[in-house]
Amino acid sequence: MQNRKKDKIINDPIYGFVKLDKGIITDLIDHPYFQRLRKIAQLGLSYLVYPGAHHTRFHHAIGCMHLMGKAIRQIQNKGHEITEAEAEALKIAILLHDIGHGPFSHALEHSIASNISHEHISFLFMQRLNEQFDGKLSLAIKIFQDKHPKQFLHQLVSSQLDMDRLDYLKRDSFFSGVTEGNIGTERIIHMLDVVDDKLVVEEKGIYSIEKFLIARRLMYWQVYLHKTVVSAENMLIKVLKRAKELINNGKEIYASPSLSVFLNNSYTLADFENNPKLLNDFAELDDFDIYSALKYWKNNSDFVLSSLSKMILNRKLLKIKVQNTMFSTLEIKTEIDKVKQNYNINKQEAEYFIFSNKVSNSTYNIEKANINILMKNGDVIDITSASDQFNIDALSKTINKYFLCYPKLK
Repeated sequence: MQNRKKDKIINDPIYGFVKLDKGIITDLIDHPYFQRLRKIAQLGLSYLVYPGAHHTRFHHAIGCMHLMGKAIRQIQNKGHEITEAEAEALKIAILLHDIGHGPFSHALEHSIASNISHEHISFLFMQRLNEQFDGKLSLAIKIFQDKHPKQFLHQLVSSQLDMDRLDYLKRDSFFSGVTEGNIGTERIIHMLDVVDDKLVVEEKGIYSIEKFLIARRLMYWQVYLHKTVVSAENMLIKVLKRAKELINNGKEIYASPSLSVFLNNSYTLADFENNPKLLNDFAELDDFDIYSALKYWKNNSDFVLSSLSKMILNRKLLKIKVQNTMFSTLEIKTEIDKVKQNYNINKQEAEYFIFSNKVSNSTYNIEKANINILMKNGDVIDITSASDQFNIDALSKTINKYFLCYPKLK
């Protein structure tokens, strides 16, 4: 009797049963590159503020693929053609859109390698997988890169109203317990349509879009850019910077083989493109490499490395002040002098404990892309014109908040 592969199902805490199509989809999910996402926290160190936020990039990618399936059916039901090959490619593109995230997701995005975004690495992983699966990802890569003639397909993967955002807001809200992020994904997807090759939302979905934009703004300030999370994640960046600095000065620092590769070098995108082995080294890296390093480093003889490692592991984080204007050089110098004296260290070492930067967020970037509303009379207008709630200046304005991290001295 012929052994037929069955579709698999996963029980997801948000959506219930999620079907995984047999064939290339389940093959990709079973691949070590994708399974690695089980060991990459979706929200970095946010669990230090929201103890439930321990979900992973794996959860998120599966959720996005599930929503993509719903969106495809909805658009097809409204008379627009999405072929079987395109539908499969869309699911692959959204499934792999975050596969290039390094340990702790965004926290260490530019620390492991020099100025390489996770999108770049995701693309490299997709190319490598395409080679391994005999070109079966070619169409997905075209859509991912926005090189497919049907533009709305790319918008489902990456836009201001894509399946990525619809899943992460609902999922991060659920696991963090911050209810303000809970959006009506079902209703938004139900209201999707296509006009002139652009994704639009029917007019009766306008309130769901308003809630989506407000939820996004609140989640950024309450969860993603929460001041304690900002402190913790910047401390993690500083720890890796210190480890790299000590290695450059000839000190031996413990790290797993895969982490050592990146601590001993500052690789660029060109290095990844020219050295195929590097991507495999990156594929071995996850949150556990960082945790095990911190557990060793807390006993290191270097005061900066050991102190910062202990502080993160024991959640004795740097204090953080946040304000709307930049901190003065005098204020920063005063804090640095205090730390130098208190810890008996030099200025360069003190700057690992005292630092200032900014976080930025804009709720809606009208120049980058639009959320278009299909009015009952057939007109297609931007959400900011269609809504009586929003004024474009307030929505698209980039809000900057400046922060200063410093230790609590006795």
